[in-house]
Amino acid sequence: MSVVRVQSAPFDLGAETGAFAARAAGAGAVVTFTGLVRDDTGDLQAMEIEHYPGMTDRAIRAICNEAATRWSLAETLVIHRHGRLAPNELIMMVATAARHRADAFAAAEYLMDYLKSRAPFWKKEIGATGAAWVAARPEDEDALGRW
Repeated sequence: MSVVRVQSAPFDLGAETGAFAARAAGAGAVVTFTGLVRDDTGDLQAMEIEHYPGMTDRAIRAICNEAATRWSLAETLVIHRHGRLAPNELIMMVATAARHRADAFAAAEYLMDYLKSRAPFWKKEIGATGAAWVAARPEDEDALGRW
């Protein structure tokens, strides 16, 4: 089963992780990853994330289904926030559950690489000196090549 939530509201990492593990019946491993809004320049005041609701949800569900098939997952969870976020706020969470840890880890990495490079989100960094859209990074694109 895949749960995908694209939301503006903050989420409780501990509560989400506990609820996810409770739903993962028969799993021997649960892997989670949480992304934070990162300030690479020392100037970041906020990040604004935009998306198209129907398109974003469908795209993330499709990749969750692909991961579940490739790694025999019992459960997946993707939470991704949108709107205006401050540095160090939780921006996203990926969780995978499988009978074996190797599958859970591989699937989580696959989902994270996809979300970073292909999920239809547009990010703008806002600082004291102005705002700029975040461009795709070659290393993020290269990470998809291993899958």
